[in-house]
Amino acid sequence: MAMPFRQSLRLGAYLARQKLLRRQKFPIIVELEPLFACNLKCAGCGKIQHPHTVLRQRMPVAQAVAAIEECGAPMVSIAGGEPLMHPQIDEIVRQLLRRNKIVFLCTNAVLLPKHMHKFAPHRNFAWMVHIDGLRERHDASVCKDGVFDTAVAAIRAAKAAGFRVMTNTTFFDVDSPQDVIGVLDFLNDELEVDHMQISPGYAYEKAPDQDHWLGVEQTRELFAKAFADGRRKRWRLNHSPLYLDFLEGKIDFRCTAWAIPSYSLKGWQRPCYLLADGYAATYRELIEDTDWDAFGRGNDPRCANCMAHCGYEPTAVVATMSSLRETIRAAVT
Repeated sequence: MAMPFRQSLRLGAYLARQKLLRRQKFPIIVELEPLFACNLKCAGCGKIQHPHTVLRQRMPVAQAVAAIEECGAPMVSIAGGEPLMHPQIDEIVRQLLRRNKIVFLCTNAVLLPKHMHKFAPHRNFAWMVHIDGLRERHDASVCKDGVFDTAVAAIRAAKAAGFRVMTNTTFFDVDSPQDVIGVLDFLNDELEVDHMQISPGYAYEKAPDQDHWLGVEQTRELFAKAFADGRRKRWRLNHSPLYLDFLEGKIDFRCTAWAIPSYSLKGWQRPCYLLADGYAATYRELIEDTDWDAFGRGNDPRCANCMAHCGYEPTAVVATMSSLRETIRAAVT
């Protein structure tokens, strides 16, 4: 199954408007990082490698909201760090919802039971909980025992409270097709989360573990086997069918990093959420002064093995909305 209908409808209208306005580059979703601090030390993430002076900083509510209004994206993914460590994260979410944004709050869920009462269920809001495998695999990924059980309990509690809950799972070269199948079956059938996102791990330069990133061919083989026999059609995956085709190696795309810009305490990050080649003070500066053709597979060696959804899902979404056949396919699969 593909993206939620309401989300797809909103995206379709937004993309049609950009086409009418003849805009070549525009944001689909913003990765908003109001802090870098985190309560975990995951092996595949380098965010907490910032200096302590930076880790202590928290983005003011007005600054976070102004950045989203400046770029005009219809969707916001609030990441970090761990957003629930931000003392005003609930106010950031409320302000964005008042502006009719679709908001995903990414969390490892450890702090979710303590802070859930600050939020209210909303049709445009969802928790995005990181689940990087079943119990043993997830706890190894986050480098702390017991986190999987804590996250699962928090997901059940959030759903019981009426919230929409999604998950985000990153896979590495230690994961087998059966690992992919196992965790997606669990999330889909037993935990019954609303939708799931998946992505091959990208080589964060400052991540503690630099030995288990997936290459392009490894990624294609992993997902082709995991998706075989029609399995992907029964999972509630928050992806366009074309992006899933891309992961399997059925189609190839160029990276459109400009469609998912990242805004953090340091400003608009060039060129994307995964690479940090400096920062722009404004969204316009980011778009107009970045050499976008210099990035992506075949252009920058650092991008050689990247197939992450933050670079290629927007390409797939635009391709879907530009084709009647693919639009119908996305609606019925």
